[in-house]
Amino acid sequence: MYYLVLTTDDWDNDINTIATAVPERPDVWGFSSERTQVSPCAATPFILSSDIGRQRVLTHSRHHRPHGLAKCYDNLLPHTVLLRHLNIKQIANMIPEFCVFYGVLTFSWIEFLWEQYLTLRQRRVYKTTDKIPERLTDVLDVETFKKSKSYGIDNNSFNIAEEWFNMIISTGFICLNGFTLLWNFSKYCLVETRYSDSEIMTSCVFLLCMNTLGTLMSLPISLYSTFIIEEKHGFNKQTLNFFVKDKVKNFLLVQVISLPITAAAITIVKWGGRYFFIWLWVFAVVTSLFIMTIYPEFIAPLFDKYTPLPDGVLKTKIEELAKQVKFPLYKIYIVEGSKRSAHSNAYFYGIFNNKRIVLYDTLLKDSNNIMNNRTVIEENALGDKIEDKGKGMNDEEILAVLGHELGHWKLNHIVFYLTIAQVNLFVMLFVFGWLYDNSMLYRAFGFYESAHPVIIGLAIIFQYVFSPYNTVISFAMTTLSRQLEFQADAFAKKLGFAKPLESGLIRLHNDNLGFPVYDSLYSAWHHTHPQLLERLEAISKTD
Repeated sequence: MYYLVLTTDDWDNDINTIATAVPERPDVWGFSSERTQVSPCAATPFILSSDIGRQRVLTHSRHHRPHGLAKCYDNLLPHTVLLRHLNIKQIANMIPEFCVFYGVLTFSWIEFLWEQYLTLRQRRVYKTTDKIPERLTDVLDVETFKKSKSYGIDNNSFNIAEEWFNMIISTGFICLNGFTLLWNFSKYCLVETRYSDSEIMTSCVFLLCMNTLGTLMSLPISLYSTFIIEEKHGFNKQTLNFFVKDKVKNFLLVQVISLPITAAAITIVKWGGRYFFIWLWVFAVVTSLFIMTIYPEFIAPLFDKYTPLPDGVLKTKIEELAKQVKFPLYKIYIVEGSKRSAHSNAYFYGIFNNKRIVLYDTLLKDSNNIMNNRTVIEENALGDKIEDKGKGMNDEEILAVLGHELGHWKLNHIVFYLTIAQVNLFVMLFVFGWLYDNSMLYRAFGFYESAHPVIIGLAIIFQYVFSPYNTVISFAMTTLSRQLEFQADAFAKKLGFAKPLESGLIRLHNDNLGFPVYDSLYSAWHHTHPQLLERLEAISKTD
């Protein structure tokens, strides 16, 4: 099979020459003055391009030349070359830029409208659900049900506005060639310095600009969510001063971590040669493990106060549970999350035999008593009023929730997640290595410089090119996560925590004002955990 590739400055005249030289098939060509035109007829193996100067001349095909092609070939030399085949990368490089640009824009809007449709479906559920589900009538009072409904509607309205805001910003950024503008601004910032020609320093300034813009644009959204919605429903415990300090610390920490990592990644790409993506993947794995190691000791305490759980009945029971499942427990902490929010949670972290369990103080009923090493009876005898009466879990419910979390560890869910994440990262870096130097991708988003900065390539490929892939992977992982949650619940039940787990989940749900009813499609797309009613039903049926 022959491929006729034309590079010429006199497009119209040479098109006429080819049409004359191949008289038996002049009707199949959809000629254009654009950069690339491919024959719409599958039987005619010709590709015409005015932007193919980078391609190398390959050997002739073993097939005979079609009638008239020899004359065309002789007349157009040296502007025309015959190629035996074009590989995928070469064909991709001939795709018109506008196809990529509008393809990315179209998909982003399709995904956005799909999200809006799901959000509106859930909004209808909030509006039309007036009765407490029969399974929860004995454990969910009418007042809490109405509060959860109001909280859900407010969050739903806020999410709709937030998604529209983000989509408009994203579309404007793409249409105005935001990457090019920020890159040129970054170069301008260094023009009078000795780093004016340094891609690494320009990339660091570029990343700093991106992070700054992202923080500033998210600030009004975060303020409204914290001080309007969360405050209205009794969850916000932050002062404005605390909020600002938190944001500043988070911003500075992100720069301290991300800028050196970016510089190192660019160095690896430049140094690693053809298979740089392998070295880049190894670097990413090592870096992520390192951050996981130092996070609990050096990063997390910058934002919240972690206090060892005092000796007592609860600590003894947790240690016995860890020993029962052979969990290498190192320490148990209580995090003072109540200074930030009234929401509650529990988790464990750590690698190898150095694992820690963390309980939010909002999770514990009578957390003040526990931290002061006093019993509930002693406190009641003193006549002290317990704040947020009725909230928090008792010891058995806490053990049931920890049994669920330990189930994730025992069933190797954590290792499974890490393995999937690293395999996925390797695939993405492999594709990045294949597309990284493709000029068409840069031109599609307004970047016409001859040099292709690594950070621009990462941004375009990971944020835009991978968008459909990321959507599919995200949905698959959400579906998988729900199945693993069922397994962890079953593990907790085998430990003898069926009833405490049911009551603990209900209490956790009520304390966080979770609405008990969700649209099935909305839940399938968004929720990494099954709905409360689904979990309760599964626990009651698990052998």
